[in-house]
Amino acid sequence: MRELPPADPGIPDDRSATRYLGWLARRMWVSVVGGIVFAIIWMTCQALVPAIVGRAIDAGLTGRNRHDLLVWSLVLLGVGLVQAGAGVIRHRLTVFNWLSAAYRTVQVVVRQTNRLGSALPRRLDAGEVVAIGTADISHIGGALDITARGAGSLVAIIIVTVILLVTSVPLGLIVVIGVPVLMAVVGLLIRPLHHRQQAYREQQGRLTGRAADLVGGLRVLRGVGGEPMMSGRYRRDSQKLRAAGVREAQVESLLEAAQVLLPGIFLVLMTWLGARFALSGRITIGQLVSFYGYAAFLVAPLRQLTETLDKMTRGHVSGRRVVAMLRARTDLPDPERPAMSPGPGKLVDPESAAVVRPGLVTAIAAAAPADAVAIADRLGRYVDTTATLSGVPLDDLDLATVRDRILVADNDARLFSGPLREDLDPSGSAPVEAALAAAGADEIVAALPDGLDSEVEERGRTFSGGQQQRLRLARALVADAEILVLVEPTSAVDAHTEARIADRLGAARRGRTTVVCSTSPLVLDRADVVLYVEAGAVVAEGTHRELLGSCAGYARTVLRE
Repeated sequence: MRELPPADPGIPDDRSATRYLGWLARRMWVSVVGGIVFAIIWMTCQALVPAIVGRAIDAGLTGRNRHDLLVWSLVLLGVGLVQAGAGVIRHRLTVFNWLSAAYRTVQVVVRQTNRLGSALPRRLDAGEVVAIGTADISHIGGALDITARGAGSLVAIIIVTVILLVTSVPLGLIVVIGVPVLMAVVGLLIRPLHHRQQAYREQQGRLTGRAADLVGGLRVLRGVGGEPMMSGRYRRDSQKLRAAGVREAQVESLLEAAQVLLPGIFLVLMTWLGARFALSGRITIGQLVSFYGYAAFLVAPLRQLTETLDKMTRGHVSGRRVVAMLRARTDLPDPERPAMSPGPGKLVDPESAAVVRPGLVTAIAAAAPADAVAIADRLGRYVDTTATLSGVPLDDLDLATVRDRILVADNDARLFSGPLREDLDPSGSAPVEAALAAAGADEIVAALPDGLDSEVEERGRTFSGGQQQRLRLARALVADAEILVLVEPTSAVDAHTEARIADRLGAARRGRTTVVCSTSPLVLDRADVVLYVEAGAVVAEGTHRELLGSCAGYARTVLRE
C-alpha cells in the first residue's frame, strides 16, 4: 500500500465536477480498477452461494448422495474463502481510494488557496473553503469509494438475473423488470436531493463565513454596539439553514425508506412465486431454497446501487464546489511565457525610484506610512508592478518564483493553531532558536509550559499583540528568504525589545537582502542604507545619521516633530 498523501497531487481537471472526479480516478487508476475487480469477485461469490446451496440440497439431501453433498460442501467452502479474501482486499483498496481522493482534494485546494493569496477573500467566502475541508472531501472520497461496490453489485445482479432466467423465466423477468423500476424511483428522488444538497451547501458556506467574520470582529462590534444586531442576523440565517437541512433530510428519508421498501417487495414477490412453483412441481426444493436465497441476497446489491447513486450525487455536488474554487483566478495571473529566474541582483521599484542592493539591510522611511506599504507590495508583487529583480520585471516571472525568492512579512499575518515549533518552521529543519533570539521572542518561548512544543490557539489569541509580532518576525527569519521585506516589524513592542531586535536583525540576515519599512529611529540607525520617501517617491538616501543632518523632512518624520 502506498503512502499518503502523495508528494505531488498533479494538475486537476477543473472543467467540470465530472471531469474532476474522473481526474481523481485516473490519478489512482490501479487501486480503483483493483477495487472494482475484487469487488466483482466478492459479489460474484456471494451471488453463487444460493445456487451452490440449492445444488447441494437437490444432489445430496433429496437424492441422498453423500459424495455429491461433500463435493458441493467443499465447493461452498472454497467460494466462501475466495469471497472472504476478495472482500478484505476490496476493503483495503477502497479505503485507500477514499483517503487518496480526500487528500488530493485537500492538497489542490490548499495549493489554490496559496496561489490566490490576498485575492482569496474577494473570490470566495471563508465558509466555502471551510466547507470543502470539512464536508466536501468526505463526499468526494465516498464517490471514489463506492465505485467498487457499485460495479460489484451491478455484476452480481446480472449474474443472478441470468441464473433465474435459465431456471425460471417468470422469476428472472421479475428482476429484469424490477431493477430498472427501482432505479427509476431512486432517480426521481435523487434529482430533488441533488438540488436541495446544493442549496444547503451554499447556505452552510455563507453562514460559516459569517461566523468567522463575527468571531474575528467581535471586539469591534461590541465597541460600536453592533453585537445584538449581528447576533440577530446570524440567528435568522441559522434558522434558514436549519430549514434547508430539514428539507434535505425529508428527501433523504424517502430515499432511505425506498432502499428498504423496494428490495423488500422483491423478496416477498420472489418468495411467494417460488413457493407456488415448487408446489406445482415447476422447480425443485433446492431451487426454491436458491430462489429464496437470491431474493434475500438481492436486497444488498440493490441497496448498494441506490447508495451508489446517492454518493455519486453527493460527490458531484462537492466536486462542483471544488471546481468553482479551482477556477477562481488571482489578481496576479502568471505570464503565458514566464522569464527565466535571474541571479542575485538589485531589486528596483521604478515607480518610487527605490533601489534595494543585495546583501544589505535597507530601511524605507516614509512620511506617509501607506507609501512604504505600497512600495513593499510592489517589491513583493502583491499588485501589478514595474519592479525588477536583476533587471528582469517581476511581472515576467511566474508567481511561484517570486514568492520563493521574495518574502513580504507584514502585520496582517496570523499565527496558526498547533505546536509552536511547526508554526515557526513547517519544514522542521531550520535553526528556530537563532531566529527566536534575533526576533526577541526567546523569552516568550521560555515562559511557555512546553516551550516550542506548546500548543498555539487559533490566530495565537493567547499571546499579546507584541508577542505575536515577535513570533511572526521569528517565523519570517526562519524562512531565510533571499529577499525579506518587513513592514513595521517592531510597531507593537516596547523600546527595550525594539533595540534588541534592531541590534540582532543585521547579524541574523548577514549575506541576505533585507528591506525594513519603519520610521523607528532604533531600527533606522542599524540599517546599512535608509531611503526617505515623500509623496510616494524616494527623495533622500543615506545612513540614518546622515539624513538627520541633511534632510529636514526625514528628521521631522522619524523624530515625530
